[in-house]
This record gives sequence, structure tokens and C-alpha cells, in this order.
Amino acid sequence: MNWTVYLSGEIHTDWRDQIEQGAQALQLPVTFVSAVTNHEASDAAGDMLGAQDNSFWRDHQSAKVNAIRTRTQIEQCDIAVIRFGDKYRQWNAAFDAGSCAALGKPYITLHDAALVHPLKEVDAAAMAWAQTPEQVIEVLQYVISA
Repeated sequence: MNWTVYLSGEIHTDWRDQIEQGAQALQLPVTFVSAVTNHEASDAAGDMLGAQDNSFWRDHQSAKVNAIRTRTQIEQCDIAVIRFGDKYRQWNAAFDAGSCAALGKPYITLHDAALVHPLKEVDAAAMAWAQTPEQVIEVLQYVISA
């Protein structure tokens, strides 16, 4: 079986690359998918539908266009990895975690110990909490190869 892993969350570090490279090194049968990680492109996702005078409506329009991609990828994934960084609040990642929970999709949270309390509900629904990309790779290796 080829597993589809949805990578959600923080876009300012190379955690996605680390997980993808680790899985490739282990030759895991995995396809990785992700939301758009280019911040400017994501913010402009709805601009092709017409200019908005108010930033709320621009964000609203772009969020809906982005949701076409993220909802489809979450529905089709076998497992998700949801990364929360400490510098920015990733409300979209929390929303993705809630979507996974509602759909019964297993997910792994990836964050530092400092975020345990603020993410207690998100972690409670997760199948695992990892603090490093290496731990995520180990979990993937176990569930895929065991």
C-alpha cells in the first residue's frame, strides 16, 4: 500500500523537507501532500475571482479557494502530520486537526513541549505527539512497515 500523508501547519521552517527526506531514505511507500506553503500565493488564492476593497473579503475569498485543496487532501489522506511552531499562531493547522478528528483521520501533532497546554484538546484527539521530524519519521516507519 502507498500511504498518502498530509503535511499541515507552520511554513517558516524546513520540517516538511526533513520528513520527506527521512521517509525517502527509508524507502517508505509514501506520497506527501500539503496546503500551499507560499504565504503570498495562499493569501492571493482568490484574487482571480475579482478584487476586494476590504481585506476581510479578500481573506474570505482566498480561504474558500484554499479550502478546495485542503479539504480534498485531508479527505484523501491516510494520516496527517500537523505542525505548530512557536513563532506564529497556526489557526489553519488547528482547523485541519479538527477536520481530521471529525473525519476520523489519524493525525500526529508536531510541536515543542511549551505548546502542550495550549494544544491540549488538539493533542487529545491526535494519535501521537512528536517533538521532532525524526520522531514523526519513526512513527511513520512503524505504522507503515510493522
